[in-house]
Amino acid sequence: MTRQLLFNAFVVNRPVHQSPGLWRHPRDRSTEYQKLDHWCDLARLLERGLFETMFLADGIGVNENFGGSAEAALRNGSQVPTNDPILLVPAMAQATKHLGFAVTATASFEHPYLLARRYSTLDQLTNGRVGWNIVTGASNSAARGMGRTTVAPRNTRYEIADEFLELSYKLWEGCWEDDAVLWDRQTGHFADPSKVHKVVHHGEHFDLEGIHLTTPSPQRTPLLFQAGASTSGRAFAAKHAECVFLSGMTPAQVTANVTDIRARAAAIGRNPRDLRFFPKATVITAPTGAEAREKYAEYQNWISVEGALMLFSGTTGIDLSHYGPDEPIRYEEREDGVSSALAQFTTDSDIVWTPRLIARYMGIGGYGPVFIGSPSEIADEMLVWAQAADIDGFNLAYAVMPETYADFIDLVIPELQSRGAYKMAYADGTLREKLFGHAHLPATHPGAKFRHDGRAAS
Repeated sequence: MTRQLLFNAFVVNRPVHQSPGLWRHPRDRSTEYQKLDHWCDLARLLERGLFETMFLADGIGVNENFGGSAEAALRNGSQVPTNDPILLVPAMAQATKHLGFAVTATASFEHPYLLARRYSTLDQLTNGRVGWNIVTGASNSAARGMGRTTVAPRNTRYEIADEFLELSYKLWEGCWEDDAVLWDRQTGHFADPSKVHKVVHHGEHFDLEGIHLTTPSPQRTPLLFQAGASTSGRAFAAKHAECVFLSGMTPAQVTANVTDIRARAAAIGRNPRDLRFFPKATVITAPTGAEAREKYAEYQNWISVEGALMLFSGTTGIDLSHYGPDEPIRYEEREDGVSSALAQFTTDSDIVWTPRLIARYMGIGGYGPVFIGSPSEIADEMLVWAQAADIDGFNLAYAVMPETYADFIDLVIPELQSRGAYKMAYADGTLREKLFGHAHLPATHPGAKFRHDGRAAS
């Protein structure tokens, strides 16, 4: 049976994302990122394409890894400015009916008491269409902005995130019982106090005494997304994530992480098929393969070389400003970068990567494959990836906003549908129901043990 693919649109509330320099393209609308109409138009487009979510990346630091300062970031508008993504969601939810919104927030610089309320409120306002992309934050710039001297070591960040999730589950799942809210007009009682349970938590990283300020939302716990390829990141994903965002240049690089995370999930009692995997990709398509390749070549005229090198430096923590254009990139272990990504360009790659090659590769789509071709060629390649890497779909980045998504929706989606490889309509219900068939965390998820009343997944 042909596997049905799932898609998320990988975007950010800033003028530049994964294709540095292409904001200058005459058909690109990225400079409208400060306008709600731009975001609502994009949400409606993605819903027309039956996308699962708009996956909203975020970062609260400035990329200073290239050249040791923010100059390159400011020159290229890359990673700065960055507006708050979560404030876009209510307007986009009003403009749509089914599209989900996976919003990034870092466990290193938030507090569970407030973040839990924020996501519960959004889940209520969207009728259960919210996900949380959990990140731990690897930016020293962000740490200094938050009054700290440096980012915590990777293992410590994941320990903090693990405790953050435990406390969040206590608030989302264990505080208000399902029948705690009464709305009893005769007695005047809003809630039964005996069914609202105070959370008392004194942990290594967080202290909290109080009740969750928001009544249960449609999903209670938002759909949980996570991206992490390190050993700590994979262990965290296996325990907490329902959807995993991956990066890799080949199916083989992605498969290793998928296999490992599924095995880790099974080892702790989770159903390994309760996780959905989405590597990042960018699609350049046109009615014919020749036209698609012409479009890709035309897009390359707008690449910012410095922006592409800076994007690599921000991803890996390696300052490419110190390298010659044809000097091979060397591996080094980093706490403030993503060493697993660097390994794929060095120790795990047969290609000798240099800044010149990296600029061309990262210039469109950033770190991940770029599929170029006719609708049938794109569909073929995606289905090969899905089978080879055991993935469920893709997080699709863009080259030109919103042209990349419009081309994909108008050309590739019908091709996939004709093959039975893509749905014809949305399922009803919350975001979790659309993806998994149940509104709440399943009983095998670690968050379920914090329920007071033993609710089963529904």
